[in-house]
Amino acid sequence: MPMRLARSFWRKAIVTAVAAAAFVLLYQATIFDSRYTTRQAVRTEAVLPAPGARLAFEATAYCKGLTTFSGVAVQSGIAASDPTLLPIGSLVEIDSLDARYDGIYAILDTGPAIQGREVDIYMWSCNDALKFGRQSVYVTVLRLGWNPRAMRPGFLDRLFRRPASEPMPLPSRPLPQLPSVGGPDK
Repeated sequence: MPMRLARSFWRKAIVTAVAAAAFVLLYQATIFDSRYTTRQAVRTEAVLPAPGARLAFEATAYCKGLTTFSGVAVQSGIAASDPTLLPIGSLVEIDSLDARYDGIYAILDTGPAIQGREVDIYMWSCNDALKFGRQSVYVTVLRLGWNPRAMRPGFLDRLFRRPASEPMPLPSRPLPQLPSVGGPDK
């Protein structure tokens, strides 16, 4: 067989073309790094928290930067998180050990070191950020992402709805009028 292959120019050309095509196809194949595939497997298994969920997180603080990932200028009330867990636009309520940092924060930033249940709170003063350090906090998800319908049940009801004890308002249309007896037509 090797002698037959060596004698024919066309057979050599076909074998060379097949080998070159196989090399190109194998060269273009994507081989993932094991660290990358492990991270992707963990992220695909991660389930987004439901609005209203109260979760334990680790919190840090940052003070540098001009704009967030979403394009908004950095300011108090902004936090960064892992977008696979808390998407950009989420609203969260943070309960920390220090009451000065408790409140409602908008998730408008991300960070390369923020993975999983971590949140990074923006502070204007770098000294305050250093003093804050790393703390365990509780995060209550008020809204998940930008979708206004992905809110904690009852959040808007408490703000805009009347309690059940108040009477219902009058109908917007006038009541039907009955024909009058002895009116101007007589």
